[in-house]
Amino acid sequence: MRTAQRSRHPLAETELTLGRKHRPDYWLMIWGLTLMLIGLVVLYSISPALAQTNHVSNNYYLIKQIIAIFLSFIAFYATYKIPLKLWRTYYKPILIIAGLVTLIALAMPVNPAYPAHRWVRLGGFSFQSVEIVKFAGLIWLASFLAKRIKQGMITQFHKTLKPLLYVLGIIGVVIVGVQSDLGSAGVIAAMLFTMAYVAGLPLKRIGLIALIGIIGLILAVSSTPYRRQRLEAFLHPQSNCQGSGYQACQALIAVGSGGFLGLGLGSSVQAYGYLPEADNDSIFAIYAEKFGFIGSTVLLLIFAAFFTRIKNIAERLPDDFSRLLVVGILTWLSVQALINIGAMIGLLPLKGITLPFISYGGTSIVFTTAAIGLVFQASQYTSMKPREVTAEPASSRRSGGYSGRRLGRADY
Repeated sequence: MRTAQRSRHPLAETELTLGRKHRPDYWLMIWGLTLMLIGLVVLYSISPALAQTNHVSNNYYLIKQIIAIFLSFIAFYATYKIPLKLWRTYYKPILIIAGLVTLIALAMPVNPAYPAHRWVRLGGFSFQSVEIVKFAGLIWLASFLAKRIKQGMITQFHKTLKPLLYVLGIIGVVIVGVQSDLGSAGVIAAMLFTMAYVAGLPLKRIGLIALIGIIGLILAVSSTPYRRQRLEAFLHPQSNCQGSGYQACQALIAVGSGGFLGLGLGSSVQAYGYLPEADNDSIFAIYAEKFGFIGSTVLLLIFAAFFTRIKNIAERLPDDFSRLLVVGILTWLSVQALINIGAMIGLLPLKGITLPFISYGGTSIVFTTAAIGLVFQASQYTSMKPREVTAEPASSRRSGGYSGRRLGRADY
């Protein structure tokens, strides 16, 4: 029995139509909680070292992270309970809030230790504005692309590609230029490229966006001394281990020190002030030091299982908006994990980006958990069979209408 309303055009949808409601995917929650618990255990084990280095109480970092996890549960429940159609309808207020938070961050005086306008700081409370930008941008992009699919305008330059180019320009100016956050900009750009591809934007036009992004990346790196130093440190990490390559070298030392089985949960050398951002950007290196090759492999398998659940949900959703939303969340978390882990093992340049659910940081864990709440809600409407991906009809190519080549439709 089909409950979703079908449009006259066999490859387009007129509304956010969901199938029969059933139990959500609890494995998604189990894998997410497992990753969160691993992060909490690692943070607990290095809390004395962090406290000694930064002259705070032994439980300072642990208590703050527990509070952040509690807030993330509230965010998860809110995104799970608020219907997807409301997120699609009211994306504009969310975008406005994200814009205002970013403006506040830009107006804030910078911390000398972190000379970038990325944080909103009020007393002891700090908030990284780019996280809400990721969340708001995700919802807007899913709504925008789903609307263009419904209107049969997904392949049109002025209606689809031009707005996406504007967004890419804003990302370059604000996040890369002013906030100096190339890593987060890369994650947002990856979300944009992947969602546009899945929605059916022609590859030539996606290539145009990618080309503009690559040119912007080259300009951003070549025009900024510290980015050039990071690139040189990535290419030749051992040439300047006491300077620009210090963090990269210490991360490799931490990973290598773990050996096959690791030094053990209570043992860590790099956390005692040797490895910068041991609780945040560099936490995978600390994890590898403690649990070794076997433990690192287990962690990667847990991430793989988690991302596979999200992928399976996306393949079985009955409408464009929810599919694009889940694909965007999958891209967000997987690319961020790839950048973080790749930097710690020397495969990618250092980008100063958190490892989802593992790293210390309230803003990151709240918004990534909120995003998973949306996936958890969407998992209630999946079909038993994956969607069927059909070939793009010639008439659709000629008319510039919606292509079913990458989205298809779930069967019940």
